[in-house]
Amino acid sequence: MKVLVVEDEIHLAEGISENLEAEGLHVTVAGNGREGLDRLVEGDFDMAILDVMLPVLDGFTVCEMAREQGSEVPIL
Repeated sequence: MKVLVVEDEIHLAEGISENLEAEGLHVTVAGNGREGLDRLVEGDFDMAILDVMLPVLDGFTVCEMAREQGSEVPIL
């Protein structure tokens, strides 16, 4: 399973990634909303974990724009 983690706080992103990878998941991290949106729309992810408070684009905007662009990836 491939998971996208969109989190700007490095220590949180690392902790989430470590725990997911320990469970056998493949994790990609994006550090801001624009990068997260680009990866979400262009990537092949099974799910995304999306922070709300992000630089460049907030999590709500990322989610809305991803849906407008046709992404159906489940987002937490």
